[in-house]
Amino acid sequence: MPFEDITLNDGRKALVQASGSNELHPSINPDEYSPGSHLKGTGGLAGHDASAYITQALYAGFSHIDTAQMYRNEESVGIALRQSGMARSDVWITTKYYGSGGSEIKEALVESLKKMGLSYVDLYLIHWPEPVKDLKDTWSQYELVKKEGLAKSIGVSNFKVKDLELLKRHSNITPAVNQINFSPYQLREMSPVLDYCKEHKIVVEAYGSLAPLTKNPGGPVDKPIKKAAERLNATPGQILFSWARQKGIVIVTTTTKNERLHEYLDVADLPALTQEEIKEIDDAGLKGGPSKLHILVRDRLKSTRDAATNQVLMAGVTLMAKMIIILLLMVITVNRYLF
Repeated sequence: MPFEDITLNDGRKALVQASGSNELHPSINPDEYSPGSHLKGTGGLAGHDASAYITQALYAGFSHIDTAQMYRNEESVGIALRQSGMARSDVWITTKYYGSGGSEIKEALVESLKKMGLSYVDLYLIHWPEPVKDLKDTWSQYELVKKEGLAKSIGVSNFKVKDLELLKRHSNITPAVNQINFSPYQLREMSPVLDYCKEHKIVVEAYGSLAPLTKNPGGPVDKPIKKAAERLNATPGQILFSWARQKGIVIVTTTTKNERLHEYLDVADLPALTQEEIKEIDDAGLKGGPSKLHILVRDRLKSTRDAATNQVLMAGVTLMAKMIIILLLMVITVNRYLF
């Protein structure tokens, strides 16, 4: 059963199964989950040709590609779309602008479109609020590219309530989407953002939702996630996706493994988490992730174990090499004695 498409506040329907090109986090195994339900980000593959992975995601059933100017791989999106043979109307493409704003916004979008070989994007986001010098002027430029049809919908990324309020005072068009970093450990910090977006009918997309598994394992949410996974015969990653999905959030994720793509898509067929399970994950998330000391000790122990393992392996290789040399010398000696 596919994910249901969602209707944005501008009336457009956004395709939900998605894939992307965001860069692989250095602390995440690229063969496992990395940094969309809606998107699969391409940022995890920043600066690299991501076309093979995007094509793989499209074949798997994803229909939404999330990329960005700063990922430096927008060309991969166009290549993948052409390789897939899918109609442009069957794929939802998001890209993001990163810069100080102003008149360069249209120029930046036109350049992104040129790289992807497209005439428009479905969604154009302000990647971060911090570099933008004049949010009022920047958003007016966004409204202009929407009016001109270069971007069908416009939105923001990593905006807090104060940023959204500032934007509201100087805008004619409400952002359709706010893409944020969100997992159970960000619940306390991001709850005001979720409430604000719900009130103003802004769709929330989330990246980093698997961080409790990939970056911060060993924290309080491990137990309720494991418990729910056992009940539903699901993976911990699927439980995290279900948890976010039941909060009305669209997930952005990236993986290079085909089985991970299908694992994600299978979330649509999972029974819903119970309210008790959601509350248990919420409560655990509100406690916060593993402490910095815990992470430091864990990483140090891992490094120590890795170093010890490498020493043992090297010692074994050295011993094996010595034994081979000794055997060769014995063979040579015996041959000389016999012949």
